[in-house]
Amino acid sequence: MITFGNVTFGYNNKEIFENVNLEIKKGEFAFLVGESGIGKTTFLKLVHFELTPKSGFVAFDNYNSSDIDKTEIPLVRRKIGVVFQDFKLLNDRNIFENIAVPLYITGEKKDNIKKKVFDISSKLGLIDHMKDMPYDISGGEQQRVAIARAMIMEPVLLLADEPTGNLDPFVAMDIIKLLNDINKAGTTMVIATHNFEIVKKFSQKRILQIKDHNLVDVRVKA
Repeated sequence: MITFGNVTFGYNNKEIFENVNLEIKKGEFAFLVGESGIGKTTFLKLVHFELTPKSGFVAFDNYNSSDIDKTEIPLVRRKIGVVFQDFKLLNDRNIFENIAVPLYITGEKKDNIKKKVFDISSKLGLIDHMKDMPYDISGGEQQRVAIARAMIMEPVLLLADEPTGNLDPFVAMDIIKLLNDINKAGTTMVIATHNFEIVKKFSQKRILQIKDHNLVDVRVKA
């Protein structure tokens, strides 16, 4: 589903990746680990076509960074859900409206919006919060709203950038378990994190480490 072919990328003459080759298959669950500032978010942005390699190519599904037309990028992004560490919820809209934002943007019919929002909210334990505002619910619940919003378009790939960074350990574990359940239902998952305690508890998953401007598979003892 994701291929990096000899990808080199950097900022201001500072190399982040150098000749990286990588494949992530459909249905995989992969942790992307490394200390802050090493390139985890950059990796996700390359997959999301927010950034373009200096050399080499990034391929997702049937799209390739070397020849993709700019008009195709919005179509690509409809297939990719993104979950952010800081949630990026809209504080002037209630939970229902926050989850529904992608559907509003794509012009979905009102009845379909209601059905899809209530379906995903039921699965993620948010059905009792539809009229609440983001600042009225807990951090863990806010992250569930962010995940619901990312999943509302039924993406084939979910990218999560430090999804547990602002949560206490127990809530963080619940969020990872939730993402694992979403993966089991068929969505490919890539989670960028520096929380090695969580990674250890899911050591059977694929773990990719950014090291020496490259991405390497590692094994972590539980």
